[in-house]
Parts: sequence; structure tokens; C-alpha cells
Amino acid sequence: MKTEKFVYLHLFFWIIYLIGSVVFPGIAHGINSVILDLTFFVASITCFYVNYFFVVPAFFNADKIYHSIFAFFISVSCFVSVRYLIEQLVFPALFDIRNYPEGTNFFYYFFDNVFYSSTTIFISTVFWFFKYFISTEKEKSELIQAKKTAELQALKTQINPHFIFNSLNNIYALVYQNSEKALPAIEQLGQLLRYSTKDLEEDFITLDKEIGYLDSLISLEKLRFNDREMLKIEKTINYPQLKISPMILVPFVENAFKHGDFKNSGFDLKISDKNKFLHFYLANFKNNKMKDSVSGIGIQNVEKRLAILYPKKYTLNIIETETDFTVELMIDLNEEN
Repeated sequence: MKTEKFVYLHLFFWIIYLIGSVVFPGIAHGINSVILDLTFFVASITCFYVNYFFVVPAFFNADKIYHSIFAFFISVSCFVSVRYLIEQLVFPALFDIRNYPEGTNFFYYFFDNVFYSSTTIFISTVFWFFKYFISTEKEKSELIQAKKTAELQALKTQINPHFIFNSLNNIYALVYQNSEKALPAIEQLGQLLRYSTKDLEEDFITLDKEIGYLDSLISLEKLRFNDREMLKIEKTINYPQLKISPMILVPFVENAFKHGDFKNSGFDLKISDKNKFLHFYLANFKNNKMKDSVSGIGIQNVEKRLAILYPKKYTLNIIETETDFTVELMIDLNEEN
């Protein structure tokens, strides 16, 4: 809650309090009642804010009840002192008006006013706890958001090295074979790095840019294959300007190229955005080679980022058997939700 809203809440409370404790009694009982009721109002407002700004913040401790008892008597003393000073010392001298009979000692006055001050102290404490709760929840929310931001940034920094590692392995193989495809492959990698270096700094990019990553990656990988018809790709994009977190889809395609069987079969890739729901489907056969120790980084990364960025707005199904690997991802990219 913003500061001005707290101010309005306090103003509303004191207006109601003034009407109930001064205006209406004054109408009913006359001017003398108004004077004494005003002293009660002044004592109440003084006690309220001494308790609100100083006593409760300084002494409240749920684990030490005697601290709270001590704080209560400090606030009562404030209320009684202000009221006693005005009603028993100032008013008799100026207006010859007293609230208690002459000669009433301070201790009797104190204990007689414990009840009257308790209401003010209780309301003041409730107001403080309300503000404290709102402030604590806001800080907690900011900490959670900061943690998410830091985690996302850490996950993003994992993408680039892993992506470069996979691509360099492919290019190394082409160079080792003295293939004429090596230079086009290096050019494609340079284009991919320009994409990733620029757009990974953004929280979200357009869907057509993310698919542009896929196109560049597939073009790079195709240089390794003689039979390019093995890659079955179907794209139906109606909303290219939809926003998506960068490198959400790329790791799945990387994984398919890295661990797929492209000697006897390729993969089947389908992407659509019907009704602004991204539907990503990828199926490929697995080769028989053992996975290296970093093979799962990309997909684990995506799973963590999806959980942070699209809570309750995505479904991810990964089916892995001894022979094939299938991924089906759906994300609600409708910004109005």
C-alpha cells in the first residue's frame, strides 16, 4: 500500500473519532463537555502516534511478553500525562474547569485512565501491524522477484557456452574432414552468435526471432547431412510479434541434433501459434552413443525457466524411450492473461 493511502486511512479514522468523541457529545452536553472532550482527543492522538512511531517498533517482541507489557505502560503513561497536564493543571488555572475533583492524586488518575487509553493503544498497534504486514509482504515480494531475476540471469549465462560447445563440435568435424562446408558453417555460427549475444540481454523477444534462431541452427546442422529431406519441418505462424523468452525452443532442437539418429531417420518438427498458444512438437530417433556429461544442461535449463516465467501457463511433456525422444510444449503467449 502506498504512503498516501496510509495517510488517507489515518485521516478517515481521526475524522470519525473526532465526530464520535467531541462533536456529538458537545451537541448533547454543551461547551464544557466539548472542552474536556477535546483534551481527551488531544491525549488520544498524542498517545496514538507515540505508540505507533516509537513504542511498538522499539519494544514489540512476540517471544518476550514482558517487553510488550512494558511498552503498554509506556503508552498509557503518555496518554495519562498529557491528559493530566491539561485537565488538572492548565484548565483549572485558565478556565476553572476540572475533570476530576480537586486533590485527585496522579496515581488514582493514572489507573482510572488505563481503560480509556487502552482502546487508543490497541487501535494504534493494529494500524502499526497492518503497515508492518504490508511492508513485509512487499519486501518479500521484491526479494522473490530479485531471486527470480538473478536465477534467470544465471540460466541465461548457461545457454551461450553450451550452445557454442555443441556448434564448435560440429564445425571441428567439418574442418577435420577438410570439408568445403566448413566455411559456410562458421558463417552460420557467427550469425547465431550475433543473434544470441544481442537478444539474450532481453527478457522477451518476438516469436519470429526465436524461430529465426531455429532456422539458423537447422541451416548450420544441415551442412552435415547428405539427405536433407530427413528433416521434416512444418511451421504455421500467424502471430510473429508474440513475445517469448529467448532460447526457449532452441535447446530441444540442439538436443535432437546432438543425440538423434540421422543415418537412417531424421526428425519431425512442428510449430504453430493457433489462438496465440505456441505449440511445439519435436520427435526424433536416438542414436546408440552414450550421452556426454553435459547433454542435459539445455533441457534442464528450459524446464527451470518455464517454471519461473510461465507458471500455470505451459505444459511440457517429454517422452524418452530406448529408441526415440519426443517433446511437446504448449505455452499460452496471450499477453492479456
